Amino acid sequence: MLTLTEQDFQRLYKYIQKHYGIDLSKKKQLIVSRLSHTLSAKGYKSFTAYVDEILSGKDPDMVTAMLNKLTTNYTYFQREEDHFKYLWDVVLPDLARKHARDKVLSIWSAGCSSGQEPYNISMYLMEYFGAQASQWDTRVLATDISQKILDEARRAEYPAESMEPLPPTWRNKYFTRLGNDKCTVAPVIKKNVIFRPFNLMDQITFKKKFDLIFCRNVMIYFDQDTKDALVRRFFNATVPGGYLFIGHSEGLTKATCPYAYIQPAIYQKQTK
Repeated sequence: MLTLTEQDFQRLYKYIQKHYGIDLSKKKQLIVSRLSHTLSAKGYKSFTAYVDEILSGKDPDMVTAMLNKLTTNYTYFQREEDHFKYLWDVVLPDLARKHARDKVLSIWSAGCSSGQEPYNISMYLMEYFGAQASQWDTRVLATDISQKILDEARRAEYPAESMEPLPPTWRNKYFTRLGNDKCTVAPVIKKNVIFRPFNLMDQITFKKKFDLIFCRNVMIYFDQDTKDALVRRFFNATVPGGYLFIGHSEGLTKATCPYAYIQPAIYQKQTK
């Protein structure tokens, strides 16, 4: 296993924190364990040359590959199921009422990983609007920093066993069995998700503000200042009355959070 000097560790984690918001200041051993094999396989004799290349910024794919190794893209269907219950019981009736005329919803899955979350949201949208679904524009924007994980999300192939948390009727309606004990998402659901690369450290400049933002289990990697700044950007990108869903392990600081607390991990931008 390659040695990571304190100097190279400092250079690397400060670069990652500055450009991507991810706080690895206490994760030296994790960096060594997750990157050593890759570096050795590529012929590096030490971390120094590798860190030099990362900091040069000349190879974005190299940076993305590193971030994929250092962060866990772990997600699954129906994750934090009470969120989906609130979506069904409260959020969708509210948005359907507000958008009865224009029939356009603006929903963002920020940090969408391998796609289960935006596809899951789309299933709820299709079920809620039912026969009227084709009259609505409910397309979900799904973003992630990793192009590799976005390509995986677009393929939309998942182990058959990962369908288990979903209602049996949904498994039949929204998935097609493949021959390798995998399932793929039905075209009607795929077409409802727009995948785009996006770094959450960047300014949010999408054309429309959002009725609902899902950003769950992403901010666990951020320090408090980075998290607070991101939440402010989310707030500015949310319509009055819109919602923010975060992960249950990501409580926001009451004193600095501009959203109103609704229930655990669910917030709302209050109308004035």
